[in-house]
Amino acid sequence: MDSEQEPRMRSVVSYVKRGGRMTAGQQRAWETRWPELGRTVSELPPGPIDFAAWFGRPAPVILEIGSGMGETTSQLAAASPEVNYVAVEVYEAGLGQLMLRAERLGVVNLRLLHGDAVPLLTEHVAKESLAGVRIFFPDPWPKKRHHKRRLVQPDFVALVASRLASGGTLHLATDWENYAEQMLEVCGGEPTLRNRFDGWAPRPEWRPVTKFEQRAEEEGRVSRDLIFEKLP
Repeated sequence: MDSEQEPRMRSVVSYVKRGGRMTAGQQRAWETRWPELGRTVSELPPGPIDFAAWFGRPAPVILEIGSGMGETTSQLAAASPEVNYVAVEVYEAGLGQLMLRAERLGVVNLRLLHGDAVPLLTEHVAKESLAGVRIFFPDPWPKKRHHKRRLVQPDFVALVASRLASGGTLHLATDWENYAEQMLEVCGGEPTLRNRFDGWAPRPEWRPVTKFEQRAEEEGRVSRDLIFEKLP
């Protein structure tokens, strides 16, 4: 498993290293599809990624941070063939499953990055180059003493905002009320972003309802969306 370098801007990386074996199908996807679709963050050459060259076409770039097992990511990429969809994830089995899902859906506008989003954004994404960033259901770190480990913090949001083009969007979703309130406060405090709505965004019909979200609802947790826009 690759060892990501510690990001300079903070002392905690934006993920938990997870173990677990891959299924035979996930392993096959890594062996057959990864060379075409994927890159490892720690092995990228210096400087920004040339997304147009990687995809073989210029198109708006959407970056999803933390694609999990790819249930949402594969469907969103399939539904928006006009965009260059990029997913960054640290969980190898998740990336393998995403490749399998994308293959079944015939997705061709998806590229994958294995590693941490902080060094990716800091070192390999040009300023004002992204049409959108999506962070759906990041690790909530529910215990109060662990809140400092949450991804959505002021420095991180400022970094994301700096990579968004004018009018680009930062779309967040979580089923943990306390984290949703933190997201609202942090994003609302970023001077280069404005909330598209008065508080929570209406749940977009185009965002698939995953098994994860259904389970959260069954357990009494309400999912909340936030959509912020980069100011000119």
